[in-house]
Amino acid sequence: MKKLISLTVNGKSYQIATEPNQTLADLLRYELGLFGTKKGCEMGDCGSCTVIMDGKPVNSCLVLAMQANRRSITTIEGLESEKGLHPLQQAFAEKGAIQCGFCSSGMILSAKHLLDKNPKPNEAEIRSAISGNLCRCTGYQKIVEAVKGVRG
Repeated sequence: MKKLISLTVNGKSYQIATEPNQTLADLLRYELGLFGTKKGCEMGDCGSCTVIMDGKPVNSCLVLAMQANRRSITTIEGLESEKGLHPLQQAFAEKGAIQCGFCSSGMILSAKHLLDKNPKPNEAEIRSAISGNLCRCTGYQKIVEAVKGVRG
């Protein structure tokens, strides 16, 4: 039986009826059309589905949509503004930190959370912050360079 939930996604309020077993990842992708939230392993191991919920990164494949009731969610689509790409998005593109792109949204949101807490992280802190996000293409060095390029 569906239950009505209220949540804010990228600054916009929604009321959505959801099944008890629907994940936040599925709600974002299939109900709201926010396909930047990727579904990889669907077991919380790869980080491709990472979003920011109430200021903290979460694996949206492990969060039930009902758990997002009255929460604030930021997806990769929520980073872009009228001015253009978020500095992290721009840095990832400029530094070649995006290859296949599958991990990019989760990686960028994990990095954003780090930079929001610590605007001048060192390399070890950057690597720790993105350690829950797997990338099979870049070897991580270009990703670390992109995050370094944005830090204050």
